Amino acid sequence: MRLGSGAFAACCVVIEVLGVALFLRGFFPAPVRSSSRAEQRAEPAAPEPSAGASSNWTKLPPPLFKKVVIMLIDGLRDDFVFGSKGVKFMPYTTYLVEKGASHSFVAEAKLPTVTMPRIKALMTGSLPGFIDVVRNLNSPELLEDNVITQAKAAGKRIIFYGDETWVKLFPKHFVEYDGTTSFFVSDYTEVDDNVTRHLDKVLKRGDWDVLILHYLGLDHIGHVSGPSSPLIGHKLREMDSILMKIHTSLLSEERETLVPNLLVLCGDHGMSETGGHGASSMEELNTALILISSAFERKPGDIRRPKHVQQTDLAATLAIGLGLPIPGNSVGSLLFPTVEGRPVREQLRFLHLNAVQLSKLLQENVPSYEKAGTRSGDGLFLNGSLPAHTAAVFPSQVLSLLLLSIPEALSNKAELEVPLWSPVFSLLFYLTLLVLSALHVIVCTSAESSCYFCGLSWLTAGGVMVLVSALLCAVVSALAKTFGDGKFLSKNSAHPKPRWSELDVLILLGTMGHVLSLGASSFIEEEHQTWYFLINTLCLALCHEIYRNCLLRDDSEPQQCPHVEEEFIRTAAALQDRSTGCDTLEPHGVSRSLTSLDTLRGYEKWMVLASPWVILTCCRLLRSLNQTGVQWAHRPDLGHWLTRGVIEARFVHVFVLGILFTGTKDLLKSQVIATDVTIKTVGLWEIYSGLVLLAALLFRPHNLPVLVFSLLIQTIMTKFIWKPLRHDAAEITIMHYWFGQAFFYFQGNSNNIATVDISAGFVGLDTYIEVPAVFLTAFATFAGPVLWASHLVSFLSSETSSGSALSHACFCYALICSFPVSAYIILVTSLRYHLFIWSVFSPKLLYEGMHILITAAICVFFTAMDQTNTKS
Repeated sequence: MRLGSGAFAACCVVIEVLGVALFLRGFFPAPVRSSSRAEQRAEPAAPEPSAGASSNWTKLPPPLFKKVVIMLIDGLRDDFVFGSKGVKFMPYTTYLVEKGASHSFVAEAKLPTVTMPRIKALMTGSLPGFIDVVRNLNSPELLEDNVITQAKAAGKRIIFYGDETWVKLFPKHFVEYDGTTSFFVSDYTEVDDNVTRHLDKVLKRGDWDVLILHYLGLDHIGHVSGPSSPLIGHKLREMDSILMKIHTSLLSEERETLVPNLLVLCGDHGMSETGGHGASSMEELNTALILISSAFERKPGDIRRPKHVQQTDLAATLAIGLGLPIPGNSVGSLLFPTVEGRPVREQLRFLHLNAVQLSKLLQENVPSYEKAGTRSGDGLFLNGSLPAHTAAVFPSQVLSLLLLSIPEALSNKAELEVPLWSPVFSLLFYLTLLVLSALHVIVCTSAESSCYFCGLSWLTAGGVMVLVSALLCAVVSALAKTFGDGKFLSKNSAHPKPRWSELDVLILLGTMGHVLSLGASSFIEEEHQTWYFLINTLCLALCHEIYRNCLLRDDSEPQQCPHVEEEFIRTAAALQDRSTGCDTLEPHGVSRSLTSLDTLRGYEKWMVLASPWVILTCCRLLRSLNQTGVQWAHRPDLGHWLTRGVIEARFVHVFVLGILFTGTKDLLKSQVIATDVTIKTVGLWEIYSGLVLLAALLFRPHNLPVLVFSLLIQTIMTKFIWKPLRHDAAEITIMHYWFGQAFFYFQGNSNNIATVDISAGFVGLDTYIEVPAVFLTAFATFAGPVLWASHLVSFLSSETSSGSALSHACFCYALICSFPVSAYIILVTSLRYHLFIWSVFSPKLLYEGMHILITAAICVFFTAMDQTNTKS
């Protein structure tokens, strides 16, 4: 069966998406956990000690506090309370920290620093898996043993107001609740008012034991304006007044009951210097934790400085304070200062309960660690690495197919002979399928083994193994055919021994160098520097090519630009037989012949010579607009923040939809009127214009120069580089890809989850709607690669007459995108025990997964346009 290069590449990328998805699911499974609480309840709380048999060690101690109020402020960095901002904006809290009855801590969170995993850590005391960064978008019910479940089982009445994530995690645990939307970051006023409005009434009531308040306003301000915004101070002052109200109410109640209460002020995570979170900077990890109670009275002169503890320590402390069993999966330790005022015997009893729980957890998980090489909470290849290694084969096989298909895919016809049935009926296919099936049976029937791949149905697992076997046979077949014909790495079958230009060598070495750099954590953190270097080097190479071809002969005498003499010959040949022409930029007719220095006006000649330097200047300005990465992210940049109204944004949304509708209509019309190329070209440019307008709407105001410079560079390269130098579709495609990647970082993005601007998902929305919010956030994040890919399709469709140009572009785009994804999966598999596997390599893996998904969509779009071009 013969397929076009574009269709073949699109199919390969779709298969690669499936493989990457399977790999990610195997790489981030649910972590190893302790046995269920039902089994633990059948055992005594702790073994009887050899001494002191008269003491009641086997029973849980009575609660230390009558009521507990947890006031969780989302995004509460430690310096917001213990630094200069706390002194200025939170005077009451500062008084309690320095002189009041309280214990203060700097609680260190673990990755990922997003809300849902941090709530789980606070209530279970365990380390959530990294996959929870994805589940944070739609939190499932928490089935793991936790303080909330234990409190409900003990008959305690729990009331909750705030972030609806709690309601999703604990759907049947609260006697009263009022959830607020956590993702609508444009709202930082009503989202907190809807929590505070319940306080006056509920504080006067005595029908509850635990009150949980989750305030989101501070975090939302950080997302929109950053931690240096003046709004931060106003919000901290508001939180301070609320804390004072709660504390005053609890103190007045204690005077009547003479039983202490506990007020907990804490944060789930911090925020970076740009206002985001999700990564591992100190500003994101360190949060404030203050325990306030009359039981913590301090003596005069008792100075209590904040101590550094783990965020997971709160679960064990709350359990002891409420007289509950410590959650079975908790890895935290009791915050000992909270029980220092108790008799020594009780202190030892509390420590004994905590030690027995940790010992039991260790005993249950050490055997699995020895057999599978995993740690509790790691989530790495649980009890066998078969799922991840099998899934890692998919991208490697797809990459091999693309590489081996280069000679045919980049030929003049841009078609490949794809044997669909011969691999399925080969001996190698059946042997491979038999071996994989045997491994699957052995691993999944082992008494001590279980993994994600084993959890799949036999039909699904069989389908995966059939696909792996078929791809392997296809790779072997292509390998034999390619090296048998001696055509490997040939860009055109009509020229079996092509002469690689300096630009081709630069592109090859740059791509290989980028892939190799992904094996080092520092290069991943600062990947933007790699792309900045590559596009700067590309501009210098283009400058060298322009000057050499347009100014000097071999004897250093001035000459005309290349292709001037053979221009009419090439044009005539293209008109005689377009199907056999190469995929350089050829005109649709003689009237659109390519420009040269002789046909250009004076200023246009100079623009051709100056264009690389103009592009270099633009790139240098863009580098100063947004500081990204890790090492220099704290340095000041040129960006400053503004706001945009909801009504105006909705008008732009409607305008964008109108442009996209018009462009789509023209594309469909071109399908009917196959001979009208102009309609299709206009439709593509209309879609591109709509995407540009949408990006302008979603970008933060200080990022609009990124969009302006992107359009400027595209215009300069189109008019003064690609047309005069007649680069082929492969070179133009790779240049688009490089600049798209560079503009991803020019926007201020990085391989750090904290740089994702979720506020873009709510431009024009006044409430949280999941589908448009996710789409807008993804588009705003990957606007650079998407816009450059869209420009590539529009440019090639309007400037080339060769039917193979879009096919070549699609194939090259799929190849250049698959190469880093496939290589990185192999690298991350070999580095799965690296120190920075969760903080550096895993976030990059998620970005690569999203990138290959977008690539698949782009390749499908390429293929659709190629089919339209073939008709015409």
